[in-house]
Amino acid sequence: MLILLAAIFVLHIIGIILLLVATIDNAWWMTDSISTDVWFRWMLQPNGVWNTTDLPSHYPTEYLQAVQASSVLACIFSILGIFVFVAQLFTLPKGERFTISGIFQLLACLCIMIAASIYTDRFHLDESGGWYGHCFILAWISFALTFFSSITYFVLRKKTAA
Repeated sequence: MLILLAAIFVLHIIGIILLLVATIDNAWWMTDSISTDVWFRWMLQPNGVWNTTDLPSHYPTEYLQAVQASSVLACIFSILGIFVFVAQLFTLPKGERFTISGIFQLLACLCIMIAASIYTDRFHLDESGGWYGHCFILAWISFALTFFSSITYFVLRKKTAA
């Protein structure tokens, strides 16, 4: 059981790291000379220096704010979930453990899914020659990890209740 708890803890930490990198780093959309995330756009200058600029004005502001808020909320929920996980190990009786952690992970899963889905559907539809960057891919991977982690917490709750 201890190995299982350690594995879940490591999975949760990996999920948090991926969420933070996906939210903070600057590679949701890439071209050869442009790197865009949910906060800014970096443009490669002829002298080889990257300069930050505001996001283009044609980006729908409401959707952009929804992506930003959902990404940040996913990070917050996942971080709260790890603290609750540790606290539940020492405070709650068997059968009640891990439920709150599972709920936080499920909320983080839903938030990052919303952010990545909106970004996929509303941005860069008319831009050609670009590709989704590693942060966008990490957002979808963190969606899968947080979903798996939340399901594991709910299954583990049932297992410890018996």
